[in-house]
Parts: sequence; C-alpha cells; structure tokens
Amino acid sequence: MKIIGIEEHFLSPDVRAAWAAAASAGQDAGESLHFGEMQDRLEELGEERLAKMDESGVDVQVLSLTSPGLHNLAPAEGISLARRTNDLIAATIARHPDRFDGFATIPTTAPEEAVKELERSVRDLGLKGGMLFGRTGEKNLDHPDFWPIFEAAAHLRIPLFIHPQTPSRAVREAYYSGFDPQVDLAFATFGLGWHYDCGIQFLRLALAGVFDRFPDLQIILGHWGELVLFYAERLKAFSRVTKLQRSVVDTMRENLYVTSSGMFSESNFRHAVEVVGIDRVLFSTDYPYQYRPGGGPKNFLEQLPVSHDDKEKIAHANWERLTKGIRRAQA
Repeated sequence: MKIIGIEEHFLSPDVRAAWAAAASAGQDAGESLHFGEMQDRLEELGEERLAKMDESGVDVQVLSLTSPGLHNLAPAEGISLARRTNDLIAATIARHPDRFDGFATIPTTAPEEAVKELERSVRDLGLKGGMLFGRTGEKNLDHPDFWPIFEAAAHLRIPLFIHPQTPSRAVREAYYSGFDPQVDLAFATFGLGWHYDCGIQFLRLALAGVFDRFPDLQIILGHWGELVLFYAERLKAFSRVTKLQRSVVDTMRENLYVTSSGMFSESNFRHAVEVVGIDRVLFSTDYPYQYRPGGGPKNFLEQLPVSHDDKEKIAHANWERLTKGIRRAQA
C-alpha cells in the first residue's frame, strides 16, 4: 500500500536566520522549539530523511516549510525568501521525484506578490498546494487582503493547508501563562494553543463567506481538524444568525479535508469519518515532530478497522484525487 504523508516539514537555514533577525520585533514563540536534533532533521532533505521515511513506511512526503512560515517577516524579505524556499522544494523533488511533492510557501505580508508566487510555484515548479499559518501580524486569515490568495487557489484547483501558529502575545498572556515557562510554551503551542488558533482561523473563513464566494476552494486542517470537528453539532447553531448559503457543517463536508498529523488515534479517526466522510481524510506523520522509530505510521494504517479500499483512500488515493485536476496552464 502506497503511503503519502501530506504534512511533512522542513526548515532552511535562510528562513531560520530571518526568524532570528526578526526576533526583536516579536517572534513566534514556537520558533524556539527548533533546536538540536529537531533542527537537524528539519534542515536535512536527503538520505537521512529518506531512510526515516523508509523505516516509517512512508513512500512520499509532501514537503512544507514549518511554522510560522513567512507570516511575520517584512514584505520584501518574505517575497525573496518565498521564491528561494519554493525553488528549494522544487530542487528536492527533482532529485527524488518519486519520493517528494510540495506545498508552496506563501509570502502573505505581500498579498499581491503572494498570488504571483503561488501561481509560479504551481505552474512552473509543479507544486501541489499552498501552506498558510493563520494570522499575518494582526490580520486574521479572513481579512480582505487575503481573498485574492483564496481566489487564486480556487482557480488553480489546489488545496490550501492551514497550519497552526502560536497565538498572539495578548492571547498567550491571557490564557496560556502563569506556569513554569516551559509549561506556558507547551500550553500555547503543541499542548493546545496552536490548535484552537488554527481551528478558529478556518471558522473565520467560513463565517466571513469565503466559501460562498469561492465554493470550489478546498482547505486542509491537520490534527484531525484542529478541534473544529469535535464541535460540529454545536456549530450547526450558527445557521440561526448567519446569512451563509450553506451551514458551517455542510461547508466542512464540502470544502474541508482533515489529516492525522502523526496523531495515530483510532477514536479521532472514527470521528473525522463521521463528520467529513472517508473521502476527505488524508494521511500525514508531521515529520520530524512526531517521528518515532518503529514503523508507527504504516502500522496505524494497516490496523484501522476499515476495508482495504478505504485504507487505500486514506493512504494515498484521496490526496491523488484532490490534486489530480490542478490547472497548470495559463487560462
């Protein structure tokens, strides 16, 4: 069974240096998690990564720059780094075309240039989607500045992955502080804060009418839906007060894909299938963050209590179907 991991991260030395230089302007606290062996694994795009993919049973990684991407950098720097980062992804794919695909890095601080870079990455470099990280500065993802990005993605027929980013400083101080500094950091990032923040960004898109405007736009959320799926029943109540063309839950079933992100939980899987359906579940290992020796990704898929055909859908076929109709040529 072919296995494609669609949320598999890397970090280039150029981006790491830019983050460090911007630290005085208020860096994302999650950046401090990238050090030592984790940093080495993020920056390595060759034989060691391939060996760990083989050990895990993963045939293809869809590469993406790790969080917070370029969302907190100055526009000119973001544009330059986006081009270099996407060229790096394309070069990595060219060296191992049967082992890697990629999500485009998007310089959201310069939305017009972001659209151009997304189009270049898809049409010229052959990448298969775009990676977003929620807020850009103080602007949430539903801000009108970013709608051209959604329009471009819908036209290109590519998915956009919304990845977690650390909540704003004000939110961290209000809700995720008061403990040991390491506990505060975990609370605001991988423990919980990342996931609430990311789920809220998706809901903001729905409530703002982004999917009414671009009904073919497809979004991917990791970690089994970034908590949103678990409130599907409650989210139906939005229909009482919104004037959307579809309910939020119907939007989830028609415009949202979810992926495992290395959380190999059968109960989470069952709930995802219940809400969005088996055809909208994708697979990912969240390399290198959730990497553990022992072949866990392949074992999880093989042991799921579903048919062989459904396992194939999750492992690779859903992703292949989602990206089959990408428009590479100019309209």
